[in-house]
Amino acid sequence: LLATALCNTGRKVVAIDADPNVCLAACMGYPNPESIRPLVEIKELIEERTGVKPGTIGGMFRLNPFVEDIPDKYSVKIAGVRALVSHLLVEADVALVLDMEAGLEHLSRGTVKAVDALLVVTEPSLRGVETARRIKKLAGDIGLKKLYGVGTKIRSRTDEDFLRDTLPGWEFAGYLPYDEGIRKADMEGRSVMNGAGKEIIDAVQRLAKFIAGRLTKA
Repeated sequence: LLATALCNTGRKVVAIDADPNVCLAACMGYPNPESIRPLVEIKELIEERTGVKPGTIGGMFRLNPFVEDIPDKYSVKIAGVRALVSHLLVEADVALVLDMEAGLEHLSRGTVKAVDALLVVTEPSLRGVETARRIKKLAGDIGLKKLYGVGTKIRSRTDEDFLRDTLPGWEFAGYLPYDEGIRKADMEGRSVMNGAGKEIIDAVQRLAKFIAGRLTKA
């Protein structure tokens, strides 16, 4: 939903699924998402760009391989948004939405320099809050300073209060309401955009404006 909201502002958007539980393309309604081949599995591409065949020892490894053509060659286009299954850094004028697993262990201090803002999405639950706290600590350890909370599956103002009370000092970029239409769309294999109701779409648009405003001030 965030990628779509950014796309609707006229930006070029690249959405990357970097979660081992790959589901971004399916959520966006791409037909036969299982047909998308993760870049990490394209061994011949890795060897071509790095100079080293995966699984072998020795050789000269290119630390800065050419990747500028990857978004166009190895992506699928969904409602104006390009979706890839890979880790990729793109040019500065592109809005890059990266869906990561719950943790920052795969980010390095070098990679963090290219990250404008980290959104920690959490449900109003003790388990969700504990995960959010762990991510914030990891973010601080690697020097990632722009971190914002996003409450999801919010059913009442009580849920918002719970997140603010259990995560004191956090700045929340927004709160996304629970949406039954999204759950049904997911169960039926449809795009979440087709199932989302007006309330959550409006909430995501406000989230996109919040992010744009904070980055502009930076």
